[in-house]
Amino acid sequence: MRNATLATLAFLAVTMPAQAGVIEQACLNSGRNAASPQLCGCIQQVADLTLQGSEQRKAARFFRDPHQAQEVRQSSRTSDRQFWDRYRAFGAAAETYCS
Repeated sequence: MRNATLATLAFLAVTMPAQAGVIEQACLNSGRNAASPQLCGCIQQVADLTLQGSEQRKAARFFRDPHQAQEVRQSSRTSDRQFWDRYRAFGAAAETYCS
């Protein structure tokens, strides 16, 4: 299953048009040493496949203010819990695909 997911991500990444998204921009502007155009672009490609636009904007804010991620993670709101599950899945996929 994992290999099929990676194969799908790889295929879609090759066939998707290149454009800077909100996750990529947040990553590039984060000031982190590891942030490179290649890595941030890869993370954006995974975000495009796993998160809706509004979810990407919410996740992009975590780059500027990591405390917001903690607030969402600890929230008792159903929508925040559902988002956090999707966000964790995105993070795992990005780690696997972009490493």
